[in-house]
Amino acid sequence: MRVVVAEDLALLRDGLIRIFQAYGFEVVEAVDNGPSLVRALDRHRPDVSVVDVRLPPTFTDEGLHAAIDARARIPGLPVLILSQYVEQLYARELMSDRAGAVGYLLKDRVSDVGQFIDTVRRVAAGATVMDPDVVASLLARHQDDEPLQALTQREREVLSLMAEGRSNAAIAARMFVTQKAVSKYSNNIFAKLGLQQAKEDNRRVLAVLAYLQA
Repeated sequence: MRVVVAEDLALLRDGLIRIFQAYGFEVVEAVDNGPSLVRALDRHRPDVSVVDVRLPPTFTDEGLHAAIDARARIPGLPVLILSQYVEQLYARELMSDRAGAVGYLLKDRVSDVGQFIDTVRRVAAGATVMDPDVVASLLARHQDDEPLQALTQREREVLSLMAEGRSNAAIAARMFVTQKAVSKYSNNIFAKLGLQQAKEDNRRVLAVLAYLQA
């Protein structure tokens, strides 16, 4: 799997490269600023890119917007954004094209290498993966919103795991229920959020966006 890495901190950038190489990934380019990231994504069109939100020259959201611009030119380009903090606005912007194959992960998660690599692979495969802390923040923020109030506790749990990019099988295993039960919960969520019949993966993205955009 071909990867582009964008991280301005040399130690973390080198650490990411070493992790990917240890797991059989090919790091086709590693950059430390926004303009170089834009060129690298256009040049390599990688299987996945791992991008720090804040890159030179602005140190604001340079990495995020370089990735979003690249996805506009290369639809569906898989991108995993790394952030120091929970920023719901960043997550919303990243998911705004509703194309999937995106992830938003806190940098602390990189220390759990197995989980990190699993997240990278799921994003590369087309999943939408939100950091559990981001999901928890979203659900807490919108707990009084009418659509969320309509969800049962089990449906909220399914939505949380769905937002983390878990498949129905993975959700079923985590909740100790059958996949059929998870499908039922999912359909209830979609109905209560007013999401019309569409590709299953797309409705998962829309379900999370319903809270990001509230």
